[in-house]
Amino acid sequence: MIFKRRIQDAAAGPTTYIGPSTKIVGTVTGQGPYVFCGSVEGDCDIDGPVTLADGGRWKGTLKADDIVVAGTVEGDVIARERVEIAGSARVTGSLSGNSIAVAEGAVIEGEIKVTNGKPPVTFEEKREPRS
Repeated sequence: MIFKRRIQDAAAGPTTYIGPSTKIVGTVTGQGPYVFCGSVEGDCDIDGPVTLADGGRWKGTLKADDIVVAGTVEGDVIARERVEIAGSARVTGSLSGNSIAVAEGAVIEGEIKVTNGKPPVTFEEKREPRS
């Protein structure tokens, strides 16, 4: 199965952006779409989609409805629905979600658990990164 729409494309409402020069230490909670371009040391539980952009770093548990990882995660990625791992991503920790897509070139060092019982899927990124 290939996602018909990217998680980021399907997000509705205003997006909270965390810039590349920003470092957050602690717990992050909130609602709505989030895009992290900087670094985070801590856990999060977001009601909505979360994107860790290429160049972004996360150390801790990343939990949200839908998750796109293009950066580096040292910790677990737990989605209530979908996980999308871009080719630029590196994850040291487990992935968990109802559906998981992993692009060619991504590095996953940990367990992949699909909670709906289906195997992980792969995809080839055909879009250019957003500016």
